[in-house]
Parts: sequence; C-alpha cells; structure tokens
Amino acid sequence: MQKHILIVEDEPAIRDMLAYALRKGDYAPLLAADAREAQERIAERVPDLILLDWMLPGTSGLELARRWRRDALTRDIPIIMLTARGEENDRVGGLEAGVDDYVVKPFSARELLARIRAVLRRSRDDDDDGSVQVGALRIDGAAHRVFADLDGASHPIQMGPTEYRLLHFFMTHAERVYSRTQLLDHVWGGSVYVEERTVDVHIRRLRKTLEPHLLDAMVQTVRGAGYRFSASA
Repeated sequence: MQKHILIVEDEPAIRDMLAYALRKGDYAPLLAADAREAQERIAERVPDLILLDWMLPGTSGLELARRWRRDALTRDIPIIMLTARGEENDRVGGLEAGVDDYVVKPFSARELLARIRAVLRRSRDDDDDGSVQVGALRIDGAAHRVFADLDGASHPIQMGPTEYRLLHFFMTHAERVYSRTQLLDHVWGGSVYVEERTVDVHIRRLRKTLEPHLLDAMVQTVRGAGYRFSASA
C-alpha cells in the first residue's frame, strides 16, 4: 500500500519539489504551508510520515513537533525535520523535540528518499516487537504501549517512537552494557546518517519520561563504556 507523507513547508517552490520527489519515489504527498493546514491534513488522513520545515510562519516546526509528540493521534508518526540550521545545538534541539531524523538544506532527492525509507523501516520494525517486562516496567507490544506497574496499578507512560524502540531494546537485553555505536547499530539500524550524539539525546529523553515514576535509574551510564539497563539501581 502506498505510504502517505505530509509535507509541511511554506515555500511553494520547495514544497512542489518535495512533492515531485515523493511521487517519483512512489509515495503519496499531502501538502501544507503552515501549522493550521498541517492539522487539517492530519484530520483528513493520518500520514505515515511527516516532513517538517524548521522555519514556518506563526508556529515554528520545532514547536509543532513538540505539540504532535504530546497528541495521542500524532505521537507515533515519524517526523523528519527539514532545516537550513546545521549547527549541532540546533540538531540536538530538534531531536529533543521528538523528531526522528533531520535533513540539512540543500539536500538531494536521493538523500531525502534514503532517509525516508530508513525511518519508515525502523517504524515498521516496531510493529514486530513483542511484550516484555523488567521490574516495574512493562511493554505491551501488541498495543505499542509502555506501563509502570506500581502499587498494584498499571500507569501508562507516554513516549516517542524512538524512545520506545530504545527502551524495548534495553529491556530485551537487560544487564548488558552497550556502546553508543552498538546502540546505533541495533536501534537505528546502523544508518550512516545518525551521529553518536543522537544516542545521548534520546537517553536523556527516555530518562525524562521514566522519572515521574522513579524508574529513570534503570537506564544507567557506564563511564567509558556506554549504557546499561538494569532493574537494580
């Protein structure tokens, strides 16, 4: 089935170029020039992936990404940020807002399509994940949900798709230490486009989602080696 990709870009020429590249790649583009139009497109049809420009009129792409990650309807949709900002702090800011990847302008259609395929492949792999429990943390693979089983009750934990993949890998490989490079290979699929710093950003995001349930200490830093997931603090 053809994948639908929402393009949120205010420059008509760039928007048309992106739509053309997507059609050549056998994707169905949905077009929006700003946050309002993006919400309208999503209400009409939830896309399989979103290409989101950093600079938009009214609401920035960064704020829009944060908003979508808080919304039950959109929190699991992969987002690729389109940006002219190449500085590391800007890229980290996008990752911390919940985007799955970024493409720095100018970029080729070939690079864009490669990244889209990689992100969609990682998203599709999530659907094959089973259920697992370590300590008080539990993943319901069929429902694609995470719970903290505390005080005789199950408390849902909301997190983005990358944090979900990272947590699932940790929980199915508990008590073992993995370097950043190893985590990139296992969780991101060894994509050449992802930097090691990306792992640190998503580790921080994962810990932040676990912190309200006092479970963040399960994600442990092993100095000079990498990270480990353990039920014992």
